[in-house]
Amino acid sequence: MDILKVLIVDDDFTQIQKIKTIIKHIDYPEISCLTAENAEEAVKIIEKNTIDLVLSDYLMPGKNGLELLKDVKKINPLIGVVIMTAFENAKEAVEVLQNGGDDYLVKPTSKEDLEHLFIRFHEKNCLIDENQPVVDEIKRDFINFPLVFKSNEMDEALNIVARTSNSDATVLITGDSGTGKNLIAGLIHGMSSRKEKPFVTVDIASLPVSLMESELFGHVKGSFTGADSDRTGRFEEADGGTVFIDEIGEIPPSIQVKLLRAIQFSRIQRVGENTERELDVRIIAATNRNLEELIKKNLFRNDLYWRLNVVRINIPPLRERKIEIPALADFFIEKFNSKNSKKITGISAKAMDMLMKHSYPGNVRELENIIERCVIMSRGSVITERDLPPLTGTSDDGKDMQTDDNDYENSMRKYESVFLENALRKSGGNQSQAARSIGISERRLRSRLAILGLK
Repeated sequence: MDILKVLIVDDDFTQIQKIKTIIKHIDYPEISCLTAENAEEAVKIIEKNTIDLVLSDYLMPGKNGLELLKDVKKINPLIGVVIMTAFENAKEAVEVLQNGGDDYLVKPTSKEDLEHLFIRFHEKNCLIDENQPVVDEIKRDFINFPLVFKSNEMDEALNIVARTSNSDATVLITGDSGTGKNLIAGLIHGMSSRKEKPFVTVDIASLPVSLMESELFGHVKGSFTGADSDRTGRFEEADGGTVFIDEIGEIPPSIQVKLLRAIQFSRIQRVGENTERELDVRIIAATNRNLEELIKKNLFRNDLYWRLNVVRINIPPLRERKIEIPALADFFIEKFNSKNSKKITGISAKAMDMLMKHSYPGNVRELENIIERCVIMSRGSVITERDLPPLTGTSDDGKDMQTDDNDYENSMRKYESVFLENALRKSGGNQSQAARSIGISERRLRSRLAILGLK
């Protein structure tokens, strides 16, 4: 990185001019400067430009500097924010730092103070560009998929994982598709006393309803058409270990009662068999659906819900923990370098800024797909904005994926509708291909299309 891009935000024109004059007399680093008179104008500039550092006044008409700080960190947590104030107030300083502020300056700011500040941020950004190791926490356990995290939200979730791993309590993991619920389930098993026993995954959304009971509990020969031999179900395969039931909200009520019995009594009965089999299985379930709403609609049993919801772990979507994007991108680059015999060394500042501003409806899985594409397509050793797919929130056919709707549910429905329509358009209407391209099962895609009222 050769140029440090600074945004000065102050309603005092004289103060802006003073800082710009100081910048002109700073030899290193080279600085490009944008200005804004208020927080609202600053946010618009940040959304349209790559900014490294925001230097903002504390007291301004409308939103103050602290409120601007919060807005900036939501857009891109990597952007540095330094708040200036005319009064040395310890309480304000603490508030700034607690809300993610990078520093706090007291007016009048001197050339020396600003020069030290600019050098610090310039060198920090150079380290990022050179792909120096990101300060992150990577947990490698019994599987080859490390869990990369830095956010307080994920730290809280993993604290629950650590406290519950050695128990046999049933765990319910909630979160959007692609957030890594399967990794959390695997981590719980891998940290438990059952780790030497089987870890069996059942993806309910990928199973036809007619085969779901047989898949879970097994069947005996001749119990239904096509049952040419006895079959061991997933519960029996997991005996002594853990069974992970993914997308449990997709289980129809007719099978929910049998799952409830399996949890209550640790016994299962194969399809077509009269005797029960006693098992020692820990159950971890996951869903991206609102089970409480399904209960109200009589689509999910209340008693089963409470049997599953002994320990609950919620995995926040990537848009709420963007601070983890650099660490995740770094890991995925390493992963796909090895897979494709490439030597990508990092991501340019502009490309990283675009990644940080994206909303990730597909969560971590979407970021992984983006990085894989970039590693394969990149012409140089550094991923640049030219290597990225469109990330502006607009689909390839120009359909706007943004919404001014203030209602969360309506906004997400609109966003998801365009997202799925775009996937279907790219696949020429082939639902199986569209589902694979966005990392979900075809059954799940059909379910979402029906819920959203799409053809």
